[in-house]
Amino acid sequence: NPTQVGTALQVFHNLGTLKETIANVVDGYCTVLEENTKNALDIKVLTQPSQTVTRGGPGRAAMPTPGNTAAFRAALWTNMEKLMDQICASCGQVQHLQKVLAKKRDPVSHVCFIEEIVKDGQSDILYKFWTAVTQTLSSQFQSATDSSMFLKQAFEGEYPKLLRLYNDLWKRLQQYSQNIQRNFNTSGTTDLFAELQQMEEDTQDIFMQKTQDYDPEKALKDSLQQYEAAYLSKSLSRLFDPINLVFPPGGRNPPSSDELDSIIKTIASELNVAAVDPDLSLAVAKNVAKTIQLYGVKSEQLLSTQGDASQVIGPLTEGQRRNVAVVNSLYKLHQSVLKVITNQSSFPAAAEQTVTTALKAVHDLMGSAVQPLLNSVGDSVEAIIITMHQEDFSGSLSSSGKPDVPCSLYMKELQGFIARVMSDYFRHFECFDFVFDNTEAMAQRAIELFIRNASLIRPLSEGGKMRLAADFAQMELAVAPLCRRVSDLGKSYRQLRSFRPLLFQTSEHIASSPALGEVIPFSIILQFLFTRAPPELKSPFQRAEWSIARYSQWLDDHPSEKDRLALIR
Repeated sequence: NPTQVGTALQVFHNLGTLKETIANVVDGYCTVLEENTKNALDIKVLTQPSQTVTRGGPGRAAMPTPGNTAAFRAALWTNMEKLMDQICASCGQVQHLQKVLAKKRDPVSHVCFIEEIVKDGQSDILYKFWTAVTQTLSSQFQSATDSSMFLKQAFEGEYPKLLRLYNDLWKRLQQYSQNIQRNFNTSGTTDLFAELQQMEEDTQDIFMQKTQDYDPEKALKDSLQQYEAAYLSKSLSRLFDPINLVFPPGGRNPPSSDELDSIIKTIASELNVAAVDPDLSLAVAKNVAKTIQLYGVKSEQLLSTQGDASQVIGPLTEGQRRNVAVVNSLYKLHQSVLKVITNQSSFPAAAEQTVTTALKAVHDLMGSAVQPLLNSVGDSVEAIIITMHQEDFSGSLSSSGKPDVPCSLYMKELQGFIARVMSDYFRHFECFDFVFDNTEAMAQRAIELFIRNASLIRPLSEGGKMRLAADFAQMELAVAPLCRRVSDLGKSYRQLRSFRPLLFQTSEHIASSPALGEVIPFSIILQFLFTRAPPELKSPFQRAEWSIARYSQWLDDHPSEKDRLALIR
């Protein structure tokens, strides 16, 4: 009751003992809380089965009897909750006292009571009280856990519970600050408050704000530091253990589905328990990121990088089988962890970022695991396409005006090879999107090479044009297994579609075609126009005395259109 407290303060002020009285009251609160903390952590009381305290014989250590640990822990947490209530109550009283001191003035001298106290160099009483409380907690917890292994284990093992109690206490103190502020501001109508100065929003309440050199919440939580460190180290062990278990030294296979599930369950459980506090969530998320890294490192050691990993001639080799299994296992881990973090209700952004970065590394590892196979398939596709120059495109038109066969030999081979590669190798990967992301790039490259080589065929007769046009149509079927939809290939697909009609157009028509430069690069069209010239006007690669393969390699090394046009010029 502010009025009664104000009157009492006035009495002590008149007696000239205001300062000593307040100091005694605050010290009294501190002493009581120290006593409360000691009792709450008293291992002798905690381990007694009933309230009757029997005297321990000489040398008898106080410890929970086996099988009684649960009761001991329950008693400890009940005590801790009580202690938090006691701290909260005392803080409330000191806060209230400080508020009245800050507003009450002496009716004669008009001096504000708080100035009386502060003028002798005494800092604000709430600050003094709070530093005493936080120091008491630190020292009492320290000595109690130093002398009892059981207390230490309880606080370390169930650290999130302890942290939650502290967080709740802090919330209650802030809540109380706001309420007390409101009450003082609204009850200003009574006689006493007519003489109280209505201060601005009170600046002396440490529970509402931190200053530059003092953070009251940090002061409270500093006493928890050592338990947090121990908890995080145990949490990391819990995360690492199942991984070390399923990747035994000298093992050859990635973990089974069940083993992976148990790893994911551990990750989910560690994150759920840590959800009581954003800082703890972030610290555990860092541990989870380390766990994902460890899984990646262990998986990478299983990958086969020998020659048989990239062969595309026969069926899957042992090494390729293992690589597929490793990529599938990395993919499952990636998807499952993503699901776990999406299901976290109030996951801090920084924590999510930490885990996502680790997952990106897993995705990159999947990429580097399939790269040798992709390179090998790409090389074979290129080798097949370049054999089109061994076929004869100079024959005359058949009587029907249609080509004799639906497509050329090299095209048949290309279709067979791509279909086989997809069914023999890529079908075994469970991560379809991941596979298509990689094989679609391969399809684009195949189309680019096909158009490049088709534009270099020389001589090309009317019959040859018909055959080549049929090959253009068949090319779409050839790359179809490599992509979700051929039309998804974008620019490559548009080039394939736009080039085919140019085979039958006059050179003047081609020169004014809207596809020129827009869809089909000028360098490709120029190569194609050279093939229509009389034999004495050689194609650029013939003039340079290069083979087609070497010219193709040069074009790959010089992707800029400017360089290509300079060479042709």
